[in-house]
Amino acid sequence: ATAADAAQAAAPQAVGAANSAADAAQAAIAAAGPDLSAVGLFMHADLAGKFVIIALVLASVICWAIVIEKAVMFRRLGGQVKQLIGAAAPGAGPTTTPQGEELAAQVLRAGTREWREGRDHDESRAEYRHRIEHAMRGTITALMRRAEPGLPFLATTGAVAPFVGLFGTVWGIMRSFASIAQSNDTSLAVVAPGIAEALFATAIGLAAAIPAVIAYNRLTVRLSKLRQLANAAASELASSLSRRPPAQSHAGQVHARAHAAAE
Repeated sequence: ATAADAAQAAAPQAVGAANSAADAAQAAIAAAGPDLSAVGLFMHADLAGKFVIIALVLASVICWAIVIEKAVMFRRLGGQVKQLIGAAAPGAGPTTTPQGEELAAQVLRAGTREWREGRDHDESRAEYRHRIEHAMRGTITALMRRAEPGLPFLATTGAVAPFVGLFGTVWGIMRSFASIAQSNDTSLAVVAPGIAEALFATAIGLAAAIPAVIAYNRLTVRLSKLRQLANAAASELASSLSRRPPAQSHAGQVHARAHAAAE
C-alpha cells in the first residue's frame, strides 16, 4: 500500500515535469524565432515561390558556366588574333598556304587563295586588294560568330531575372497578408517570415542578374575588339599581298596572248 501510495503521489509530479519541459521547449522555439536562413526561407516557401527560386538559381549557374567558357574561349581567340596580327607585319606576308583550323590559319588561307589567283588584266590594284580583303573578312565574320552563342542568354537573364524575382516578392507579400488576415495578428513575429521570404526572391533575382549584365557587357566589348583587330590585320595583309601578286592570272594570260596575236 505504501508503494502504491507513493506511485500515485509521484504521477502528478511526473506529468507536471513533462508539461514544464514541453512549455520550456516551446518557449525556446518562440525565443529563437522563425528560421530566416536561405534554406529555411526556401523550405517555408510555397510551390510558386520554390519554382521562382529554383529557376533563378539555375539561371545563375548557367550564366556562370557561360562566363567561364567564354573567358577560356576569348583567351584562346585573343592568341589567334595576335598570330594574325604578326602575320600582317611588314615583310611577314604568307607565301605558302597555312594549315590548321585556328582563326589565323583559316583567315590566311582564305587570303592566300585569292592572292594566288592573281590579278586579272582589267582589275585595278584596289579591286584586287578588296577581293583579298573581302575573302579574309568573310572568314573572320564566320569564325567570330562561333563565339556568340551563350551571350544572348546572359543578356536575357540580366533583363528578366529582376522581374522574376519581383514576381516572387509580390507573391510572397500576398501570402504574408493572407497569413495576417487569418491569424488576426500584426505582430512582427507573424509578419517577418513572409516579408523575408518575399525579399529573398528579389535578392536571388538580383544575384542572378547583376553578374549576367556585367559579364555580357565585358564579353561583347571583348569580342568587338577582337573582331576589329582581326579586320585591321586582314586589311594590312590584303594591302601587302596586293602589292606583289604571285603571277598573272589565267584570264590575264589569255587576254595578253589574244592581244599579241591581234598585233
